[in-house]
Amino acid sequence: MEHKPDHIELSVIIPTYNEEGNIALLIQRLEQTMSSMGCTAYEYIFIDDGSTDQSLENIKQARSENKQVQYLQFSKNFGHQYALKAGLDHARGAAVVSLDADLQHPPELIAEMYALWKNGAELVYTRRQDQQSIGFFKRKSAKLFYWLANRLAEVPIEEGTADFRLMDRKVVNAIKAFKEADLFLRGLIPTLGFKQVGIDYIPAKRHSGQTKYSFSKMFQFAINGITSSSAKPLYLSIYLGLFFACLAFLYGCYAVYLALFTSEAITGWTSLIASVLFIGGIQMILIGIAGIYLGKLFVQSKQRPTYIIKANSIHD
Repeated sequence: MEHKPDHIELSVIIPTYNEEGNIALLIQRLEQTMSSMGCTAYEYIFIDDGSTDQSLENIKQARSENKQVQYLQFSKNFGHQYALKAGLDHARGAAVVSLDADLQHPPELIAEMYALWKNGAELVYTRRQDQQSIGFFKRKSAKLFYWLANRLAEVPIEEGTADFRLMDRKVVNAIKAFKEADLFLRGLIPTLGFKQVGIDYIPAKRHSGQTKYSFSKMFQFAINGITSSSAKPLYLSIYLGLFFACLAFLYGCYAVYLALFTSEAITGWTSLIASVLFIGGIQMILIGIAGIYLGKLFVQSKQRPTYIIKANSIHD
C-alpha cells in the first residue's frame, strides 16, 4: 500500500553509487526493521549518484515490487554530501534517517534511533566504533583528522561520527535552509542545536562492491570538512606569519651584530638557503589556505545548483 505524503512518518534516504549488489539485501533488512518497529507509514529514497553499474535498474526493479521505494537519479556524480542534501530536500517524513547503501551502517539500528526520537530526541547521531581489523593507516588518519578538526572547528566534532543519523522534521527544515556550495554535514550538524543524542555502533563489513573513498578523496574530504566548518585556518596563517616574521627579524639583528661588532665573516650560505626555502614553503602553504577560501567564495558567488536531478519517482 502506498501512503500519502502527509502521512509519512519515517523517510530513509540512501546515497547510492555503484552498489548494485547491495540494493536487494538492504531493502529486505529495512523491511524487517520497519516491521519490528511497527512503522507502516514510511518511504525509502535512493539517490543514484551517477552510478555506472546496474544500481538504478535494481532500484527500479525493487520499486516495481514495493511502492515505498523511491529514487532520485543525478545527471552525473556530484558526491556523497550532495546526495544526502538531495535526499533531505525531497524526504517527506516526520523524521528522516540517512544511511549508506553498502550495509556497513546496520539498518537494524534504526529501531533504536526511532525509539529515541519517539521519546523526545530531535537528532540521533551515531559514533562509529572501529574494530582492530580496520587498517592501521586508516585508523590513525581518522584520529588525526578529528584531532585537527576539533582544534580548528568552531564546534567540536565527536570522533567516529558518521552520516548515519535520524533527524526530526525541524532539523531537516533547518538543514534545507542552508545553501552552501561546499557542504559538510558532520561539521554542520553539531552547530544546529536541538536535542541531540548519540549512540555507538560497530560497522559491518561491506556486503558487496568496493569502497569509493581513495586516499586522495579522503584527503580532499578532510580539507573540505575543516575549511567548511571554520575560518580558524586563516587566523592560523596570521599567527604563523607573525611567528616567522619575528624569527626573521631576530636573525637579521644577529647578522647586523656580527657585521658591526665582531670580526667574524657572515658565512653559512647553506643555512641561509635552507631558511629561505623553508619560509618560502610556509608562505606557499599559507597562500594555499587563503586560496581555498577564495575558491569557495568564487564557487558560492556563482549560485549554481549543487546537484541536478535527471529523473525521479517521487512525483510519479
